[in-house]
Amino acid sequence: MTQIGLTIRKLREEKNISQEKMALELNLAQSNYGRLEKDDRRLTVPKLLKISEVLKVSISDLFNERKITHQQNNDKLTIACNAGPFHDQEAIKKLIEQYELRIKEKDELISLLKK
Repeated sequence: MTQIGLTIRKLREEKNISQEKMALELNLAQSNYGRLEKDDRRLTVPKLLKISEVLKVSISDLFNERKITHQQNNDKLTIACNAGPFHDQEAIKKLIEQYELRIKEKDELISLLKK
């Protein structure tokens, strides 16, 4: 599979669009649409325009697999961050205690210097 077919497939899957839906939008049989994603069938400019319209991406996005990879990585990172705590809670508590102690010491030093 070359880049354009793979990119179209990744974008389609990312947007939870089935091959059947894409085929319907492009006025193709599902098997012929599948061949487009495998680059077994030539893509015409009108088909590329329609694919970009259905996927709501620019034509240039269809030729840019790297952008999709970054987006997928960002999505995975967002999911991981939202999944729950990923830091050691005890270490965070100790840091807070240390900062509070330093603030107290700073305040005491300021008081001494004012006298």
